[in-house]
Amino acid sequence: MATSPPRSAPTRLNVTAISAKNGTSTIECWQLSNPFKASADAGVAGASFAQLGKAGNTSYALIPPKFDGGLHNAPTVQYVAFLSGEAVVSVPESGQSATITGGRDGLIIAADTADVSAKGHDTKYPSEEQTVGIQIPTANGKVPEHTVLYPGPCKRRDQI
Repeated sequence: MATSPPRSAPTRLNVTAISAKNGTSTIECWQLSNPFKASADAGVAGASFAQLGKAGNTSYALIPPKFDGGLHNAPTVQYVAFLSGEAVVSVPESGQSATITGGRDGLIIAADTADVSAKGHDTKYPSEEQTVGIQIPTANGKVPEHTVLYPGPCKRRDQI
């Protein structure tokens, strides 16, 4: 039986981003500029790591089942790592949406702060289970260096 060749290791991290253009929130697939590098640290030597940059006050969030986060802006530029559950992010003005499932592909970046987006985005948590997330603000609200790959959320094939 033939097997598929293993995927090559990614060189850069791609994440779904909620950002803004011309005062309106938008969803894009970003490729972060910091490349993956092999670690020399004990316990993970040889594993690949991509630096996300300096972080602010990180928090652990427990979001109830079927929670409606409503229309809002990102409070600051932040990564959100969904560990479990599901989040559905939509931009009412454009009709764009992204479904983020906790786990392997659960990392997003929210950068549609009030200073760049008039209305923000809407987030719903439709899971029957609690959604768990870690909010990781970037230091000084800095947007990480990146390249926009395309409009809309990252496709699974473009993530790790």
